[in-house]
Amino acid sequence: MEGTRDTPAARTPVPRAREPLLTALAEAVHDHDERTLRRLLARLAEQVTLADLPALRDALAAARRPRNRRPR
Repeated sequence: MEGTRDTPAARTPVPRAREPLLTALAEAVHDHDERTLRRLLARLAEQVTLADLPALRDALAAARRPRNRRPR
């Protein structure tokens, strides 16, 4: 491995700051507007950082758990 760099953890915007972007993405999908969709996806990709990975992993794990599991 080449030298490792200590990079500060990037802070991502709070989820509420992303709501308008996600709303615009949904509208672009609904309208079949590929050009706008690509632009908005690029903007979302700029906002998402490695700091989001633990939260994403937790959300995916929670989504995979059965919700109505009854004890036997």
